[in-house]
Amino acid sequence: MADDKEILKEIWDGKIPVCFKLAENEWRSSEPEEIYLMVSRQSYFPLVLDKVQRHFADFVSQTKKNNEIWLDYNGINLKWHYPIGLLYDLYANEGAQVQNIPWTLSVHFDDIPEDLLYYVNEKTVESYFLSTIKEADALKHKGKVINEMQRKDHQQLWNGIKSDKYEQFWTMNKKLMETSDSDGFISIPFRIYQIDKPFIQKLFRPVSETGKRQTLKDLLEFIFGENSSNCKLKKKQKTMILLKLILSEANINSRGAAIIRHTSTMA
Repeated sequence: MADDKEILKEIWDGKIPVCFKLAENEWRSSEPEEIYLMVSRQSYFPLVLDKVQRHFADFVSQTKKNNEIWLDYNGINLKWHYPIGLLYDLYANEGAQVQNIPWTLSVHFDDIPEDLLYYVNEKTVESYFLSTIKEADALKHKGKVINEMQRKDHQQLWNGIKSDKYEQFWTMNKKLMETSDSDGFISIPFRIYQIDKPFIQKLFRPVSETGKRQTLKDLLEFIFGENSSNCKLKKKQKTMILLKLILSEANINSRGAAIIRHTSTMA
């Protein structure tokens, strides 16, 4: 993967400008000003919400100011355990013509919806992040690589994500990604996300029974059938299908691979 370093760095540097607005039912008196942040696609919202919470704390009831906050986009509750880039592509990225930039989100201090996981603090997010890496490595190497790492190595991966430090993350992450020609991945970890449906996750080998290296097209046909690449979706049934190979969010790393977005057609 060393040959792809420039591409990986370019993808890692991907950011989304977000406008955070306090939900109207949370105002104590008048509407406060929005707060704008440029957030990393690889990150998780709980890692960037401290500034948002401090900004709005004086504008909500004093009994709520220290509550866990949560977000929605146009009435859609945003899952904190999904990477930010995944959430944006799933719900807001409608292509070059309608980019929804900055991405405007509503901030809530109360009444956490039942469909959102509860998180206690940053350790909760770290535990979830590491669990995705362990799950992916179990599929790729039967867990051999991640189990040979020390706690400090796991911490370096997490700190790289938390602090948006490319070199810090990839120095350790490449151990989870590089393979020899004779000993490749056992399976390709992936998830396909669709709006209002559970994600799809199945065992998929990188090489077919005939010895052919499998492509993204092969994966989509494996999941959706041989005609998936030519399947047109009716406008009223417009669906976003996002592919996330659990190696990372918007690139290939220890959690997944590139997110692929499909709307009017599947390709």
